[in-house]
Amino acid sequence: MYVHIPFCQKRCDYCAFATWTDRHHLHDQYLAALRVDIETSALPPANTIFVGGGTPTQVDSQALAAVISTIPRTADAEVTVECNPDDLTAEMLHDFQVAGVNRVSIGVQSMDPIVLRSLGRWHVPANVTRAVELVKQSGLPTWNLDVIYGAAGETVEQWRHTMQAILMLEPPHVSAYGLTVEAGTPLASDPSRHPDDDDLADKYELADDLLVAAGLDNYEVSNWSRPGHESQHNRLYWMQHDYRGFGCAAHSHRSGRRSWNVRTPERYIAAIEGSASPEGGFELLDDATRRIEGLQLALRMREGVPVGSLEISGLDDLVTLNDGRVQLSRRGRLLANEVSLRLN
Repeated sequence: MYVHIPFCQKRCDYCAFATWTDRHHLHDQYLAALRVDIETSALPPANTIFVGGGTPTQVDSQALAAVISTIPRTADAEVTVECNPDDLTAEMLHDFQVAGVNRVSIGVQSMDPIVLRSLGRWHVPANVTRAVELVKQSGLPTWNLDVIYGAAGETVEQWRHTMQAILMLEPPHVSAYGLTVEAGTPLASDPSRHPDDDDLADKYELADDLLVAAGLDNYEVSNWSRPGHESQHNRLYWMQHDYRGFGCAAHSHRSGRRSWNVRTPERYIAAIEGSASPEGGFELLDDATRRIEGLQLALRMREGVPVGSLEISGLDDLVTLNDGRVQLSRRGRLLANEVSLRLN
């Protein structure tokens, strides 16, 4: 299950998600609509629950915990909430844990104030350290730090500082994403700030060196973890399992039918309050499309794809063979999209 919280204090320059900075007056009404939507849906127990956004920590933590509590789940379900380090408090973590939350993902992006400003982020790096200490004190079994590399003006040394600073916090999981340019964002309208491919590659390799040396294994192109701390929610996406999305713009998938909800919180609230479906559209995936998409996702994971599903001639330095599986080498991870064009 995925729950979308579309509210932010400030919109990041690179963000194309369905989020708003001027709809705080809708918090209570939106959360109430989420509860009704969940409670009136015939839901099987969830293996994983992920609350993302937007900024989930912008809304009242007890009200959000009440939403999470309505979702049926298995006894060992992974329940994650995305958190802004500036917002996190001990009381908030307590409210989440009462609702069964056992994992948080903290949006760090960078530990350098200049780089944060370049990304359009305004949190204070010291608050990342404070937030991590709160998480450790709370006793949560696992957590994640989320970082971005490739911002305009970011040097390799600034990126090294970010990686060294977060590794000092001893995270069990790190997600490191190269900055991407999404249409319609302030970043897209300013080509002078677009990332450079060679710079992204250098910073990816630096991150991989430091993370692996610290004991975190790469299990998906952009994700590293200590054993047993992999994101089970993301693995379900990568393995093409079914998922159900709640909230505006949330996506769902069931047996090849992919759907998405109406985009704005006002339309979502109106649909739920009017006892109507919030679905805004859908598409049906044929078997061939599902198969190729499944291979593209699997190729990004440590397990790779079966031998025979990828034409490997000429890819000697991009892939490795292991127990009948084709896996990306580190250089192959840098060129994963190009390698995926050889899937058959």
